[in-house]
Amino acid sequence: MIGIEQQLEKTKLLYRKFFLEFSKELDARILKLKPEGLNGEISDSYAPDSLGSKWQEQVRNLLQDEIAPEIYKNIYKLKNSKTDLCKMCGSCCKLAISEFSQEELIKKACEGDNFAKQFISVFVQYKIEDIPRNIFPEYIDYLALNGISDVYFYHCPLVTEDNRCSDYENRPQICRDFPDNPFSLLPPSCGYCKWKESILSDSLKYQAMSEIVQFYKNLL
Repeated sequence: MIGIEQQLEKTKLLYRKFFLEFSKELDARILKLKPEGLNGEISDSYAPDSLGSKWQEQVRNLLQDEIAPEIYKNIYKLKNSKTDLCKMCGSCCKLAISEFSQEELIKKACEGDNFAKQFISVFVQYKIEDIPRNIFPEYIDYLALNGISDVYFYHCPLVTEDNRCSDYENRPQICRDFPDNPFSLLPPSCGYCKWKESILSDSLKYQAMSEIVQFYKNLL
């Protein structure tokens, strides 16, 4: 398995490639819809019922009715392509990583954040920093080498010594869905590493496409 630095660099390069490719493709489709003789850009302000406003309406319809549904369909298909690949290594139970402290997560949960609510219902923050290193040393080394300190480590107190959930039937959705993000960094022991690698390229492509489409939606 390649190191974390190499994984992240590969991800960045692939994402940039897909972003530039789709940007060029979408620009060409938008220009193809542009009325002959119209001066101006798709982002300009046009009078109602003018050629420019009609052009913008055509582009909105292209994005909303044709391109976006296909993108979201493919993203959904990728996220649901994994089968039961769990190797019972316990890494997802013994090491959950967040950019937020437990206090911040509690505050977000009180403000209605559903993910934060589920997270704090399962995970508690580690008190001893050495324990996460034993579970995912490559990631801990990566953080140290890059001077990243604003990361918090959590664990589920319900996991047993043989890496089983002692309240499996009542586990929350975030546990049932794991891993729901193909961009997550997974320890080598995780059975979903091969699945992640197999869909990474397509996931990056559709993620880039969705962000470009959203940009144009906001622009119009």
